[in-house]
Amino acid sequence: MRRFGIALAGLAAILAAEACATREAGAGSDTTNASPIYGVTIPAGYRGWELIAPALEADPLNELRAVVGNSVAIEAYRAGTPPFPDGTVLVKLAWRRAQSPEFEPASVPGAATTVQVMVKDSKKYAATGGWGFGRFVDGKPVDEAQHQTCFACHEARVRRHDYVFTRLAP
Repeated sequence: MRRFGIALAGLAAILAAEACATREAGAGSDTTNASPIYGVTIPAGYRGWELIAPALEADPLNELRAVVGNSVAIEAYRAGTPPFPDGTVLVKLAWRRAQSPEFEPASVPGAATTVQVMVKDSKKYAATGGWGFGRFVDGKPVDEAQHQTCFACHEARVRRHDYVFTRLAP
């Protein structure tokens, strides 16, 4: 448990440092980088958004993850009752878990794996619970087959929480 706490502290520090960085190439409204099916893009400025919660994903993914949200998402989380309003945007950043070179018991982010985006628009995405999805590797959307699995997973596991896995960290 102590290792996880140390890893979370390290992850929070990295997110804070990255919040000051320039937005990632290909982010924003560039429709050439839109996800298939949903047309979702990586939102500009998301690295400066507030942290909702970190997560540690076990094998086989072996990832550290952090979910951030725009101001609409943060207000909805603080209100504490789904459904999330239209305009909510959630972004999950994921990295391979690596051992800290400075402190052996700690896990820290290694190579980036994906950026995943959920956008709430109840009219545009009515067929998928009001949510549009995007999964990106190196700033580019993954193929349509991978996007076809997004809603099915959310529907099967978190329908009662407006299709959102992440809860606000205390």
